[in-house]
Amino acid sequence: MNTDENKNSRLKNFVKEQMRSNLLKCGRKMVIEQGPDFLTARKLSDISGASVGTIYNLFATMDDFIQAENMQTLDEIYDELSIVLPGKNPFINLNNYVDIFSSFVLNHQNLWMLLYREHLCKGVGKSGFAYAKKIKKIESLIDTQIKAIFGTWGVEERRLSAKVLEMSLFALSGFLMNTKQPTKSLINKNNICKLLLNTYLAGLNTLKRVR
Repeated sequence: MNTDENKNSRLKNFVKEQMRSNLLKCGRKMVIEQGPDFLTARKLSDISGASVGTIYNLFATMDDFIQAENMQTLDEIYDELSIVLPGKNPFINLNNYVDIFSSFVLNHQNLWMLLYREHLCKGVGKSGFAYAKKIKKIESLIDTQIKAIFGTWGVEERRLSAKVLEMSLFALSGFLMNTKQPTKSLINKNNICKLLLNTYLAGLNTLKRVR
């Protein structure tokens, strides 16, 4: 391949990536403002100015497009969690992580709903490795704190404990998104997540003592 061909190839890849980025940006705006049900290829085409054919050239299916949006959401969650500098007390660190998680869900309900539905109902799809890798990054933050608390446990026991905690919080996020809760309710949704966390950790701590 000569120099001109290299330049043309790089230019085409750059344009393709710019178009892909713009579609994801438009799709994200649609979900945030209108909700996940609003996201269709036709509506995305209308808002972005790209043809439906172009959308399917860049993303084989809308499921692939949604998964790309969800991976971006996972990146945002990880970035917010990573801002926290863990202290010496792993219990406090985990509580801080749960605070960030619940706040993210409450402040980005439509984005979280898109992830919540796809993660529970459709699995990881064709981009499974990349998707699972992003989940693993978040899990590693939790696992580090679990290890600090239950360091004498085996690796598999700690991983299982962290996985159960993750799945429980993920399931509880459905409650966080319940907009039918009375405005004057005394229930603090963030505290519900922290209550689950600390009850679970207390139970694990009891198991550790009796082992």
